[in-house]
Amino acid sequence: MHHLHLTYAVLGVGGVLLALASRRVRRWPVSEPLVALLLGVALGPHLLRVVEVPAEDRDLLLLEGSRLLLAWSVTAAALRFPAHELRALVRPVLLLLVVVMPLAALAGGAAALLTGLPLALALLVGACLCPTDPVLAASVVSGDLAESSLPARLRQLLTVESGANDGLALPVVVLALAAVLPGETLGGAVATLLQEVLVGVAVGVAAGWLAGEGLRLATRDGALGEGPKLVFTLLLAVAVLGVTRVLGGDGVLAAFVAGLAYNRLVPDSDRSPQDAVDEAVNRYAVLPLFLLLGAVLPWGGWADLGPGAIAFTVLVLLVRRLPFVLALGRPLGLRGRDAAFAGWFGPMGVSAVFYLAHSLHRGVEDPRLFAAGTLAVVASVVAFGVSASPLTLLYARRSRS
Repeated sequence: MHHLHLTYAVLGVGGVLLALASRRVRRWPVSEPLVALLLGVALGPHLLRVVEVPAEDRDLLLLEGSRLLLAWSVTAAALRFPAHELRALVRPVLLLLVVVMPLAALAGGAAALLTGLPLALALLVGACLCPTDPVLAASVVSGDLAESSLPARLRQLLTVESGANDGLALPVVVLALAAVLPGETLGGAVATLLQEVLVGVAVGVAAGWLAGEGLRLATRDGALGEGPKLVFTLLLAVAVLGVTRVLGGDGVLAAFVAGLAYNRLVPDSDRSPQDAVDEAVNRYAVLPLFLLLGAVLPWGGWADLGPGAIAFTVLVLLVRRLPFVLALGRPLGLRGRDAAFAGWFGPMGVSAVFYLAHSLHRGVEDPRLFAAGTLAVVASVVAFGVSASPLTLLYARRSRS
């Protein structure tokens, strides 16, 4: 317990210091999650030895911490744009979810084979890495730079996709787990999957509708203050996550659906203040998780993957998503430049950490899963943390020319 409390203290203090220096950090050519990740590496057991987390605590902290952050982030993603602007995105988002995401899982799994993993475990690695991360994606599509440089439709498409596929990646992960875990059957996996998705959608719709109606009544009667209104959707996300998990559903999917239902009912004047909360969650509340991840990175496990780990890292960044989005540029309604931007900025982050921890919690004992998955996540955080601002500025210059 002492180690756990010390970990809380270090993660909290590190997050506070990074938040206090936020304006300066944002002028650096790197993202806040990358800074937090590097700080975690420095504080971890291989350097300063301030944070040393036992394996059982590591898995629980990563699982529940990433689950809560995802619930907050996907709810915020569902509220980032007015509901009427999102109708035109149904077809391209479905293409990204039904075609690109499964292909990304297969491509990531094929790349993982280069590390010597057995086929089933490699496919599970690809499944855990297939969803785009709403937290890291938010740093690309929100803020003054993105709003002044990127087309609204491109930002909306990346936002809605990253919110939806974090919950809907569950079918891919569950099916991959059925191939890895002994005693798991395909029929049992499908039955569990249907229950989690249906319960998640039902709870999300009901909770979003009740929250919207409740907000309308409370606002009309003057019972809701400005402070509670600001954090209302964060509380909604926690409530939806808890209720859905108790009922055996997919809590992350339920949080996104609840955000969409709530967005449809509330006026823009009640939705707009959530932008500040959105930025706070995606830029700063996430920092302790990346700091923790940096402290628990399996350096020895990475070395055990052998020389194929380098090829795996390069390929998972280049072929997991980019070629499929480029090939579907016309059906997605994206010009070449937009398709290239959307294909590159499909980062792996909190969502991948969540599904890796979820797989460990379900009983996967092979340490190579965590090693290969975290290697891809770190590569993604570095690559996208360094390239986000320069490529957004390059996009803006090309558009003006």
